Amino acid sequence: MCVALCFGILSVKAQTDPVVMTVNGVDVTRSEFEYSFNKNNGDGVIDKKNVTEYADLYAVYKMKVAAALDAKLDTLSSFQNEFALYRDQQVLPTMTTDAQVLAEARNAYDRTKEIVGTRGLIRPAYIFLRLSTKATPEQQTLVSQRADSVWQALQNGADFAELCKKVSQDFRTAARGGELSWMGPNQAFPEFEEAAYALQPGEMSRPVLGPDGYYIILMKERKQLEPFEELKDQIVQSFEQQGIRDAIARETVRQMVANSNGTLTEQEYMSRRADSLGAVDSDMKYLIQEYHDGLLVYEVSNRQVWEKASKDEAALDAWFRTHKKDFAWSEPRFKGIAYHVKDKADVKAVKRSVKGLPFSQWADVLRKTFNPDSIIRIRVEQGVFKPGDSRLVDQKIFKTGFDKPIEVNKDYPIDAVYGKKLKKYPEDYTDVRAQVVAAYQDALEKEWVATLRQRYPVKFYEENLKTVNQH
Repeated sequence: MCVALCFGILSVKAQTDPVVMTVNGVDVTRSEFEYSFNKNNGDGVIDKKNVTEYADLYAVYKMKVAAALDAKLDTLSSFQNEFALYRDQQVLPTMTTDAQVLAEARNAYDRTKEIVGTRGLIRPAYIFLRLSTKATPEQQTLVSQRADSVWQALQNGADFAELCKKVSQDFRTAARGGELSWMGPNQAFPEFEEAAYALQPGEMSRPVLGPDGYYIILMKERKQLEPFEELKDQIVQSFEQQGIRDAIARETVRQMVANSNGTLTEQEYMSRRADSLGAVDSDMKYLIQEYHDGLLVYEVSNRQVWEKASKDEAALDAWFRTHKKDFAWSEPRFKGIAYHVKDKADVKAVKRSVKGLPFSQWADVLRKTFNPDSIIRIRVEQGVFKPGDSRLVDQKIFKTGFDKPIEVNKDYPIDAVYGKKLKKYPEDYTDVRAQVVAAYQDALEKEWVATLRQRYPVKFYEENLKTVNQH
């Protein structure tokens, strides 16, 4: 009975989610292919592919995954840590319910209500006059007298907010008339709290001596803590911004691991949770798989193509020499320096210092020779210039741009250039390094893909591919 039932389930699944291709013996179902195809061919995609075109691209992608797995890149701790971080970002939010968040909000409210008690909340304002703990008796007397005079001015009708802006030495609150936000018990030092809670709205205290000076307190408002229902949304929103769902979920994971008596680790639990989610939510399954496979493809591609092409200088040089005609210019270039000096003698001195040296060494030699310390003798621009890059090069080398005079730097008034004019081709690969790297990467990619096609067999199920997005 079980065998028959299981076979029936598998049969239904095969009909509803047929295999569209196999890569190295691994099936790719229609739902998996559709997830990737639709995601990468949506609105805003310029180079859209049809199903046949995308199927070939996806097969190559899966070949690269297979190559990465064969190289055991999935066993690297760097891969495992990064993948686990992403997986957990997707899984943790699903482990917390709105009811749990609301319960945490209720607990926080109850704790606050217990602290506030019958004393309620207050919103005071104050004027502060600083008194150093090292003040002499004479200084203490002066500050005390000043506090009394400020208080007396307020008694005689002075506006509290305006006077606060002028005399209060708490500059953070003075600009807003000394006003504080709502506060409850045990949020200020005892002297301030005792004096403040003794006031009713509109009442003002005499100068109160605190640890760091005198405070004249004006009570703006008082109230009792509102009912939970009135504050619920505000508390929940604040908790959401603080990542309460993630915190609740991580505590759940810790409890599950602790209850397993050492038979389960956090990573094993999260992996099982991800698998369970994927079983009922295909989008979640393929999203996590996409990141898993994408990390592997990135690492294997970096090793086989990107890093290899960008760091193998000898290979880049050889590639350039073989394909030099591919990098021909439509207009000449100037490979050299445009420089500005204070002393006319330095014009020739600069040329002598770099003559015969590799171009890559010029900048270092010029810096050490002419600008070894804080005294700057020359200003230099070095590179491969095309017409329009430098007004000085345009006029001196390309003999253009004379309608726009060169701006003279009064500190470095003498201008000169040194180098060579390249009529059609770069001198070596470093002159067009970015283009050479890109071209070499393309070549390595093509060679690698050709090798992958030979190594990992692919079979397309054309009839099933025709049903993509058509069922």
